[in-house]
Amino acid sequence: MRPPSTAHDDRGRPTFSPMPWSLKEIREAIPPELFIRDTRRAMMYLMRDLLMAAVAWSFALKIDPFFSDAHIRSALTGLGADLCRCCAWTVYWWFQGLIVTGIWVMGHECGHGAFSDHRIINDAIGFVVHSLLWTPYFSWKISHHRHHCNHASMERDEVYVPKTREDLGIPDLPSHEIDWDEVFGDTPIYTLLMLIRQQLLAFPAYLVSAPSLSAYNVSGQKTYPRWTNHFSPNSILFTKEQRNAVIMSNLGMLATLYIVAYASFTYGFGTVLRFYGIPWLALNHWFTMITYLQHTDIHLPHYRGKAWNFQRGAASTADRSFLGWQGRFFLHDVAHYHVIHHFFPKMPFYHGAEATRYLKKFIGDHYVHYDTPVFQALWRTYNDCQFVDNNGDVFFYRNKKGNAARSVKKD
Repeated sequence: MRPPSTAHDDRGRPTFSPMPWSLKEIREAIPPELFIRDTRRAMMYLMRDLLMAAVAWSFALKIDPFFSDAHIRSALTGLGADLCRCCAWTVYWWFQGLIVTGIWVMGHECGHGAFSDHRIINDAIGFVVHSLLWTPYFSWKISHHRHHCNHASMERDEVYVPKTREDLGIPDLPSHEIDWDEVFGDTPIYTLLMLIRQQLLAFPAYLVSAPSLSAYNVSGQKTYPRWTNHFSPNSILFTKEQRNAVIMSNLGMLATLYIVAYASFTYGFGTVLRFYGIPWLALNHWFTMITYLQHTDIHLPHYRGKAWNFQRGAASTADRSFLGWQGRFFLHDVAHYHVIHHFFPKMPFYHGAEATRYLKKFIGDHYVHYDTPVFQALWRTYNDCQFVDNNGDVFFYRNKKGNAARSVKKD
């Protein structure tokens, strides 16, 4: 879906005017009952996820014994049994990866205070859930809050800050005067490998070294000192008052490290990798894919200086029909209704669908939604969203030919 527009510039591109409404006006367009949090309801979703994870785990425990049974190997032949065994593990990794991503989303809800009205419940559940999934809960909560407060601001956002012409060494010349094949001459195979690297490593790399991620398309602020990360209490990401929270996050990660090391020593590294490690890698993939596609698109504006405000930044996100029913059921609509989440992060996810209807009705063309299959959207976005101009208050991504899909309407 391409955001509709009633005006075009002299090159035929749809034109864009920044959103004029205040956050108060937008909030008043949404029924107040949709902002109410229900701790019991949220707990039921979490218990459902944990039960599904346990059921999937019990299924995985039976895979190797079943396909090692002499009668099964005789009936299927040795090769057939091994192929079926691989298929069974693949099914487990797919669904357990989605399930643990949904559990991570529950921790994300806690980080925003959307899980419960009670802060101690939010932080206790979020800390345990995120720590067990290798996310420093309090540290990430702090930087993620800053991202929400500053999204689409070139000067202040924490993640998915576009690279500029200057960053890539592209001269500020008319497009026809630049040899774009020389600038972006990567082969499709190389591009695919870089995309796979992004999907598996971008989130851990973001936690370890926030500002130096241009290779992963999730770059942070260039003004941050080298080795800025989520684990140092003295990092520029945190204030002195937040030091103890960072230390507590680190202790949670160390506890998880001990548990994984003990399990690997007791049951073997290969066993831990199959049951826990690969689903965790799937979590990294899904989380990176979801957030990348939520915040990166050729039709989403970015801002500099006074052109930015909170509500304009919130509208510079996209909803995605992500994996159909699986994305809705396992991932708690985290991709389907992300725009409303950026406007009102404390609104619980189970009100996202209804609240989005009111939001869409009020902001109209400023609401962006795509039904494009997500793997197709990932490939297209990774290739089309390359850089932005060095100057300008409102601007859009340019592709490998230096072209933008939209332009800013001139008064």
